Amino acid sequence: MAFSLSSSLISTLFRTNHPPPPSAISKKLHELVIQQHEVSKAIIEPRMKQLKTLIPMVLVSVQITFLIPLVDSSSDSWSYITPPARAVLYSPDTKVPRTGEVALRKSIPANPNMKAIQDSLEDISYLLRIPQRKPYGTMEGNVKKVLKIALDEKDAILASIPAELKEKGSLIHASLIDGKAGLQALLQSIKEQDADKVSISLASTLDTVAELELLQAPGLSFLLPEQYMQYPRLSGRGTVEFTIEKGDGSTFSPVRGEERKTATIQVVIDGYSTPLTAGNFAKLVMDGAYNGIKLSCINQAIISDNGLDKNSGYSVPLEIMPSGQFEPLYKTKLSVQDGELPVLPLSVYGAVAMAHNEDSEEYSSPDQFFFYLYDKRSAGLGGVSFDEGQFSVFGYTTIGRDILPEIKTGDVIRSAKLIEGQDRLVLPKQS
Repeated sequence: MAFSLSSSLISTLFRTNHPPPPSAISKKLHELVIQQHEVSKAIIEPRMKQLKTLIPMVLVSVQITFLIPLVDSSSDSWSYITPPARAVLYSPDTKVPRTGEVALRKSIPANPNMKAIQDSLEDISYLLRIPQRKPYGTMEGNVKKVLKIALDEKDAILASIPAELKEKGSLIHASLIDGKAGLQALLQSIKEQDADKVSISLASTLDTVAELELLQAPGLSFLLPEQYMQYPRLSGRGTVEFTIEKGDGSTFSPVRGEERKTATIQVVIDGYSTPLTAGNFAKLVMDGAYNGIKLSCINQAIISDNGLDKNSGYSVPLEIMPSGQFEPLYKTKLSVQDGELPVLPLSVYGAVAMAHNEDSEEYSSPDQFFFYLYDKRSAGLGGVSFDEGQFSVFGYTTIGRDILPEIKTGDVIRSAKLIEGQDRLVLPKQS
């Protein structure tokens, strides 16, 4: 609909009444003013008439440009084509962990001082990605800040460690300051401005930080809902070792020239973020449920066959801890488009997650799990998987990632063993 300016409005904006003669000026000057006004009136009024005609035409033409009738070549009929809307796309946080080690390190529920140390050091890994001139001055500032926290807050850091582990914690803390994998060594490599040395030293320092953080986290940092106490739970970390065998009698890639009929994969499972999912999986492993199970390869995943006894595992609710939260959500998927990201992301090569329950996606399968073969080329904005926040990720492949692409449909899990974390597995009381 076109809009026109009313004559009264135009008159209000451009009044043409004679100004009253000022009492302080002479009659001659007043006559000159009147003459000048008449000349202006003679010029303005025709222009105003043109303007009143032109404005509606302009408004109509503007509207027409937003709704243009065009002939549809496929139907010989007129169709109105509106300009496409501009999509508002959300780009997720690009600092999503890209390795299992980083994701596991970030999920440890350590005290605030250690988290401040870790965050400052993790930032250096992103600064190292800057091409050409790297901000070594900023890196040096980060390390000095961390050193100050580690020295000034030593008592608070060690106070978070159980009494029986305090001696070990003191040794690790000393190593963090002055050890070969410590902050002083990292600071020296930064001063030398050698990116490769900084990267190696940083990785070692972060491993030391994680070792100290794990001592501060002897159990869960939250209380499980009462209705979920019936499930097995893992109150910390565990390590599962898989022995994989080729189903067709072939071999894996040789190591030091020797062919291998079997290959070993180790997965660290995380009960800090997914206690129920990791606990159920650990129990199945200890029960030998996966020994002899075949594997199948589908799009970007290696999934275990769903051939176990239906009573062998628990149908655990979907369990995902959002980043920045202190306890997991249950039966709830995350909305990556709205900025929600999990503590344990799926967008990591070698992530391990449970498949969905056949009856409801609010629950995980009692036993079927998969290795996720993340591929950035098939990911969405920010390199985040399109399935991010949809599955219960409970661990990562830390040893044997190079084996995953060699696994084919029909290969077999010869054995699965829980080699660490048995003491963290809590089984429900038998009624």
